[in-house]
Amino acid sequence: MKHISKILIIAFISASSFLSAQTGMDKIKSLKIAFITERLSLTSEEAAVFWPVYNEHEAAIEEIRRRERTEIRNRLQNFQNISNQQIQSLMDEFLALQEERNNRNMAFLKKMTNLISARKTFLLIKAEDDFKKRLLQQIQKRRQ
Repeated sequence: MKHISKILIIAFISASSFLSAQTGMDKIKSLKIAFITERLSLTSEEAAVFWPVYNEHEAAIEEIRRRERTEIRNRLQNFQNISNQQIQSLMDEFLALQEERNNRNMAFLKKMTNLISARKTFLLIKAEDDFKKRLLQQIQKRRQ
């Protein structure tokens, strides 16, 4: 396990310097792909069906996040001057977006379970969480 951690740290450092020409989000996305690939140990057949579904899901979730920012959070900047009726309408929109996100996540996890197995689907969930934790740790280290 320590050996894998060292490999991942080296991969992060190498990938960071190699990807210096890319934008920050492109770097993060590339590192995330490498991290997930390493953690899931996908066969070539699994990877061929996994990545298109994963990328489609990520795009759909990002679109929901974008809509949340533009349609709801930006309109809340002048919160004190918004009527209760407008707030209720925004809350309804927010809840609808949350429901859409949850429905998409559930459908995605069911699909992944059928494509790559329940075990690897749980590994994916754990890999995404671990990646977020490492990313936040890296950001905190750079700020200090």
